[in-house]
Amino acid sequence: MFGSGSSTGHDNSGVSPVRFVWRYGGGEVSICGTFTRWTDLIPMSPMEGCPDVYQVVVSLVPGLHQFKFYVDGQWRVDEQLSVVNGTYGLVNTVVLTKDPPQVIDSETPGRSNMELDDVSVCTIRFRSVCVPYFGVALGECKRIELVTLLVGTFQEVIQGMSADDLEVSRHRISAFLSSHTAYELLPESGKVIALDVTLPVKQAFHILYEQGIPVAPLWDFCKGQFVGVLTASDFILILRELGTRGSNLTEEELETHTISAWKEGKAHLSRQIDDSGRAYSKRLIHAGPYDSLKDVASNILQNSISTVPILHSSAQDASFPQLLHLASLSGILKCICRYFRHSAGSLPILQQPICSIPLGTWVPKIGEPNRQPFATLKPNASLGAALSLLVQANVSSIPIVNDNDSLLDVYSRSDITALAKDKAYAQIHLDEISIHQALQLGQDANSPYGFFNGQRCQMCLQTDSLHKVMERLANPGVRRLFIVEAGSKRVEGVISLSDVFKFLLGVA
Repeated sequence: MFGSGSSTGHDNSGVSPVRFVWRYGGGEVSICGTFTRWTDLIPMSPMEGCPDVYQVVVSLVPGLHQFKFYVDGQWRVDEQLSVVNGTYGLVNTVVLTKDPPQVIDSETPGRSNMELDDVSVCTIRFRSVCVPYFGVALGECKRIELVTLLVGTFQEVIQGMSADDLEVSRHRISAFLSSHTAYELLPESGKVIALDVTLPVKQAFHILYEQGIPVAPLWDFCKGQFVGVLTASDFILILRELGTRGSNLTEEELETHTISAWKEGKAHLSRQIDDSGRAYSKRLIHAGPYDSLKDVASNILQNSISTVPILHSSAQDASFPQLLHLASLSGILKCICRYFRHSAGSLPILQQPICSIPLGTWVPKIGEPNRQPFATLKPNASLGAALSLLVQANVSSIPIVNDNDSLLDVYSRSDITALAKDKAYAQIHLDEISIHQALQLGQDANSPYGFFNGQRCQMCLQTDSLHKVMERLANPGVRRLFIVEAGSKRVEGVISLSDVFKFLLGVA
């Protein structure tokens, strides 16, 4: 039931019994904290003769512990204890040490040193109030190590990670990526889909939706080359561009608008114009099967793209290349996890909790300066607002939250292709359809009703280790994890694949 560092037994080495008390009544009272990894609730029991006072004894290891009380379905803190604003909102904190006995308060009932030898005393200092806890019955000759539990006003204490540990871990990962090639990313069997640039945009996005893919390389038969990629972001820009002209999106417009025509128009919009006034497209970022995994990952990060086509041509001029695979950070991360799975100890940083390392984007704390606001939307926000925010904030997804900032769902760039289903794009107005309604368009008619979608919303806790986060991100289709508060699912931040690789490779 308990996470790392906690136990209900008293015979574990290095742990000591600590009594937690809730003195303010309630029908059902539990406690949750770092000692349960913020995942499990420990039930508390009413004290005999004091039905409004609840208690529980938990065995803890020395160190900082944060906790909250869960009273009748509501998260509470004891305001008589020290309260800090941590990553889980307002929390109580305690520090458990193995220091020799200290005189904490003169009001503590006097006891001799001989008595301390026979009785385990945890003195809990609640400001100026001291409560002794006797771990064994008086007269029972059993020595239990004396510990002192102090409640203080502490900022979040993070287990230190030396610069040497970080450097060693990064060096080993970099060496692995440099010595392995993109060829190892190729599956034993599978399919890759490319689109001809003469296809109508309407048909192209219908293919993306039907195949369940967010991106496809573009083939120009006249040039005998792959000339670019079509992504869900293109569809977003098309919808927004047509919307700014004051006209509704019609099936006829998409029917006659080819991919090549759209790419040329997009180049004009992006001011990609050469000296003669003609639009040009950016060169295709691609890799070969014998390029190192580090080079492939660096290409993805440096160009802010999600995939890199792996191309191979036997021709001297590299014409008519074969499309072997679409490489992504997810596939590369899977290789890292597989390689170091049985030697994770050789990478010290993998055991660090994500809250202790500079990783991801976090919701700014109250009063924290120079932090960008964290983009979220409510379910009733318009689809037009969501698309604008995706483009303006330059993010791949936006968490959908309720009034308590609890995670309900997520709207990603790739979700826009769902509008190809049953030609929904020809029947909607971006500012009149809500995100909730837009997401329902892409749901299977046989799927159970419910706004929250566990398959789409991949989550983690701020106490999760980097290794655990990497294992989850290596799963197919997972590009980000939302950091949430245990129980309430209040959004605290987000970690993407690119965040992990920038940290592992030391990229700014």
